[in-house]
Amino acid sequence: MTAGPRSKELYRRAVKLMPAGVNSPVRAFGSVGGEPLFYASASGCHVTDADGQRFIEYVGSWGPLILGHAHPAVVEAVRTAAGRGLSFGAPCEGEVELAELMIGTLPHLEMVRFVSSGTEAVMSAVRLARGATGRDDVLKFSGCYHGHADHLLVSAGSGLATFGTPSSAGVPSAFAAHTLVLPLDDEAALEQLFDERGRNLAAVIIEGIPANAGLLIQRPAFMKRLRELCTANGTLLILDEVITGFRVGPTGAAGIYGITPDLATYGKVIGGGMPVGAYGGRRDLMEELAPLGPVYQAGTLSGNPVAMAAGVATLRMLLANDGEAYGRLERLGAQLQRGIEEIFQRHGLGWRVARAGSILWLSLQDGEPPRRYEDIHPENAAIYARLHRALLERGIYLAPSAYEVMFVSAAHDEEAIGTTLEAFSGALAGALT
Repeated sequence: MTAGPRSKELYRRAVKLMPAGVNSPVRAFGSVGGEPLFYASASGCHVTDADGQRFIEYVGSWGPLILGHAHPAVVEAVRTAAGRGLSFGAPCEGEVELAELMIGTLPHLEMVRFVSSGTEAVMSAVRLARGATGRDDVLKFSGCYHGHADHLLVSAGSGLATFGTPSSAGVPSAFAAHTLVLPLDDEAALEQLFDERGRNLAAVIIEGIPANAGLLIQRPAFMKRLRELCTANGTLLILDEVITGFRVGPTGAAGIYGITPDLATYGKVIGGGMPVGAYGGRRDLMEELAPLGPVYQAGTLSGNPVAMAAGVATLRMLLANDGEAYGRLERLGAQLQRGIEEIFQRHGLGWRVARAGSILWLSLQDGEPPRRYEDIHPENAAIYARLHRALLERGIYLAPSAYEVMFVSAAHDEEAIGTTLEAFSGALAGALT
């Protein structure tokens, strides 16, 4: 089930109107080949394309649809909110309700501010860290993606630790001059950098569990050492939980690792499928924001009433009954992981599936899944491209990139997982030939 005539026609029209015919690069299918499928509708764990082809899907709008597509409670909340007004540009009750849910669940969150995207949340948190500390430098890690703000679109250079160099055209070198980059999972390099530059660092930012270049699950010891070094040097720790927040558990990656960030960023799940981001943390830091303090950040659509309603409905469903939804997500994720690894073994492969709750990634190389981006074998992308096409033919839709993850939703069930594994077995045989 590759792109049918209706999707092909839409794509032909789209490429004349939008760069590569898409509004976000990975959607163009450039790394897996073929032409993108245009969605027409979605429900639960299924999507239907413009040609009426139906797929079991593991993208979930890249993570936010933890309850599945078009969950009735979320749709009803959006419909009701939209009937009262699409946008106010003024305070509304939904902002208070969503803030109460988040702060009441996350121990490290004392105050929060809503924005419209994860990129905006990260950009604002970094600005706040610089304003609060009076320092300019920020440390990030290779393989971690924090949105497309200019100063964070950087990659590592040679040597132990380098100032970032732009990884996108259009980003002046001066914009990235205060961004340093280190590899993940390297405590020696981290300690050396703090010895040399720790007192100049405004913040260290790291994804809760890096999930934009594979799923790079970090050792608790590394994360705790990072927290210790930040504390000792007066450096703020920003935990980017845009993907992991309320996805890997009610307290996110912070809860899994047992660390307390100074600031954290959120998105995806807290929007329930609508465009929402948030950043928050210690009260003393958040009170540095205008109008209380000197750090400016604003947004006309921040706290949008429709988006707030979707977020409130989603979090209420997730947190109901002592968060039993997370138990279901854990079971489904584990079932899919075990099934795929058993298929690998039947084919004589030592490959593994990295998993954090309901987030999974196919590590198409022998041994334990890597913890560093640099340890991912680039040739895996070609295997994934063949596997992706073979799965599409069998009615399974994965993200069109070898470096992206799979998201299981509460709308998946044992039958959907079983169908996926049956398709996967046949698809893998074809991908290996």
